Amino acid sequence: MKIFKIICSFFLFSFSFALAQTDTSIVPLRNIDSTIVTDVRYATTNNFTGKILYSTNKVYLRKVVAVALSKAQKDFMKNYNLRIKIYDGYRPLSVQKKMWEILPDSRYVANPKNGSRHNRGAAVDITLVDSAGNELDMGTEFDNFTERAHSDYRNLTPLQKKNRILLHSVMKQHGFIPLDTEWWHFDYKGWKNFSILDFPIE
Repeated sequence: MKIFKIICSFFLFSFSFALAQTDTSIVPLRNIDSTIVTDVRYATTNNFTGKILYSTNKVYLRKVVAVALSKAQKDFMKNYNLRIKIYDGYRPLSVQKKMWEILPDSRYVANPKNGSRHNRGAAVDITLVDSAGNELDMGTEFDNFTERAHSDYRNLTPLQKKNRILLHSVMKQHGFIPLDTEWWHFDYKGWKNFSILDFPIE
């Protein structure tokens, strides 16, 4: 019986490892959809760290995630005359460690010991912009680490609530899961199947 359990454990581990590698391709988002607006804050000092953490403003994602985001973009454009603006996608683990040193609060920055969904290329930080490129009012700016940025925060104007509901509802339809503490953060379904990565964004 003990040998049987060991064999079962081995095959279960092998299956889990294989499942984690089902989509290993990381692609530039612009190769999938160039209509998505980019504002990569970590390639600038305009972020909560006040430091430049990326050497380029290119956005990378797992291919399946980029394709799903493109479908959401088409939905927003066709039905609401809006476009997605993305702040962040894939994030190297080394950058995650720097963020954790500055803000070791797992409500807003994932502990690098466990890795972030961003480190897997399976998360996006986004908002919506109108046809003139103006950001919709979501109640806070990006990287606002207060309760006001929480997805269930209720003390917002009717317009701010409407905008958040629209953002979340359409993203959910395309396989993305909102984060409770950040209205802008969405994890793609099955993110656990992707391995943590640490290659630099270039």
